[in-house]
Amino acid sequence: MSETPDQIVVPEGAATIDVVEVRRGAFGASGSGDTSGFGGLIKQVTLPAPASRPYGEWFDDLADELEASMDAAGIARSSIRSVVVDRGEITFMVERENFREVAQTLRDEPGLRFEFLSSLSGVHWPGDAGRELHVAVHLQSITHNRRIRLETTAPDADPHVPSLVPVYPTADWHERETYDFFGIIFDDHPGLTRIMMPDDWPGHPQRKDYPLGGIPVQYKGATIPPPDERRSYS
Repeated sequence: MSETPDQIVVPEGAATIDVVEVRRGAFGASGSGDTSGFGGLIKQVTLPAPASRPYGEWFDDLADELEASMDAAGIARSSIRSVVVDRGEITFMVERENFREVAQTLRDEPGLRFEFLSSLSGVHWPGDAGRELHVAVHLQSITHNRRIRLETTAPDADPHVPSLVPVYPTADWHERETYDFFGIIFDDHPGLTRIMMPDDWPGHPQRKDYPLGGIPVQYKGATIPPPDERRSYS
């Protein structure tokens, strides 16, 4: 793959890729008098491309069962925006308006029975225009011994996603942490308050646009200033 400072070039014949960020330099630093060459690095951050059938393994049977169950429940198939198979794991990309309904179908249908939500977390991609905020959910079927992922997105301008607490009560604290760190608002959550940071903390500290300033830390009398106040070696 050839790269220029202003463009990432995809080789002819390669699958379509979803570039959400282009990083330049080491850790985003610039103007530091770097002589290592790392300042010239250009790296693209991509999301896995949607898969097409056959997905392989048990994934096709699962997708068929989910589609049939959604039809029976009156949920449009277009609610599943795409399916991604990557690193041996299947992910259903779901429109946020139907996020809770799809999750409930996965929990309740006998052929699916994903009874357990083991994880829910957020990601912030400022360069992913119109869907800067991602919510990723890991579900497990104890009945069928299967694991899958659900993912939905929301724009920075409207950071609302339906809460999964009515379907999976274990999502309660996961959603509070995701709200605390990313600012994603989970509609119908029973008590969406901060869980890690103080109630009056400004902003959401795991967003990529959150300043690096932080709080000075003391070690046995020596003070370590926040990153943006440290000495420049340029």
